[in-house]
Amino acid sequence: MIEAQGLTKRYGRTDAARDVTFTAAPGRVTGFLGSNGSGKTTTLRMLLGLTRPTAGQALVNGQRYRDLTHPLRQVGAVLEQGLMHPGQTGRGHLRTQSLLCGAGRERVEDLLEYVGLADAASQRAGDYSLGMRQRLAVATALLGRPSVLVLDEPANGLDPSGMAWLRGLLREHADSGGTVLISSHLLSELELLIDDVVIIAGGQVRLAAPLAAIAGDQAGHLRVRGRDPVPLRQAFEQTGAAVSADGPVLFVSGLGAEDAGEIALRLGIAIYELTAVVPSLEQTFLDLAGAEGQAGAA
Repeated sequence: MIEAQGLTKRYGRTDAARDVTFTAAPGRVTGFLGSNGSGKTTTLRMLLGLTRPTAGQALVNGQRYRDLTHPLRQVGAVLEQGLMHPGQTGRGHLRTQSLLCGAGRERVEDLLEYVGLADAASQRAGDYSLGMRQRLAVATALLGRPSVLVLDEPANGLDPSGMAWLRGLLREHADSGGTVLISSHLLSELELLIDDVVIIAGGQVRLAAPLAAIAGDQAGHLRVRGRDPVPLRQAFEQTGAAVSADGPVLFVSGLGAEDAGEIALRLGIAIYELTAVVPSLEQTFLDLAGAEGQAGAA
């Protein structure tokens, strides 16, 4: 369990984070979303004991990070794309890091295979592509077999197969009872993975909720394309629905798909398309983050 309780970080008169409160639960993947300057990285650094909060506290399994007896066995982190010496090989990096958490050489070899770097283990990390460095960073986070993973932009540089691999790895970790807190600017990709979402903007949490609840709480609309859109639009509007058009395509709010289909049937108008459009995670993020989110997504 990860708990952020009123986390605040103040630099002079500026609050980089203000009263940030949320939880990331075991068995679930929590997406932590924020544009550049939103307070997201500051919050993650406070969580990992790298930045001292002005107020509030961050707890991992009920304790502050600095109070954990074996932190690397309880929390695995990828922050700022991982840190590794460019002159070390991938294997050498993991062996060095394994000394800090008590992992043996067998664990290192297993992880090199697991993250797909076995064939590149003898290459210098400085010669790795960004995607390979991300895989090495994830392997480093997994060295101590931690139950909690905190990952900041781990998908940067991964190709589609790499992103699918990462989704499977994190889903498996959560399904086995682990806790995953992940940030990413790849919102469409994140939407395929996360169970819960926390959106931060202007240093404050704007939303903390299950992903499934977001679609349920927000009004979607119908996309309707029929043989004769004019009478179809008139009939929809007579029910009180709001209708706009883009050529032959009607966008209908306030009417269910079943009712729209029944209306078209009574009119004898052939329907070529009837789709319920639900707001995406990206749209939710932009709506809540406002201009800050649009600047960060640009």
